[in-house]
Amino acid sequence: MKRYEGLFILNTNGKEEGIKESIDAISAEITTAGGKVETVQKMDKRPFTRVADKKFTSGFYVNIIFESLPAAIVTLHSKFALKEDIFRALISNAPVVVPAK
Repeated sequence: MKRYEGLFILNTNGKEEGIKESIDAISAEITTAGGKVETVQKMDKRPFTRVADKKFTSGFYVNIIFESLPAAIVTLHSKFALKEDIFRALISNAPVVVPAK
């Protein structure tokens, strides 16, 4: 299994109540695909520098570090693209942490 870092921009239409449910749904999808969530870091709502659609001018950012098989990443990315509450999903290799001696 490899470590991945997922940056998710959530579209909750300005409602902060839906963020927890969206994060739980993302974590459940990762677990269902055979992965293991290590850390979840909820960041603030940030405005977009470049507005692609006038309906979406800002989003809630969430950073999730998880372990998964490399074959499951394509499936996860396609599932996240179909969800309406996820505006963008970027999944990359997590940096390797070397303990200090």
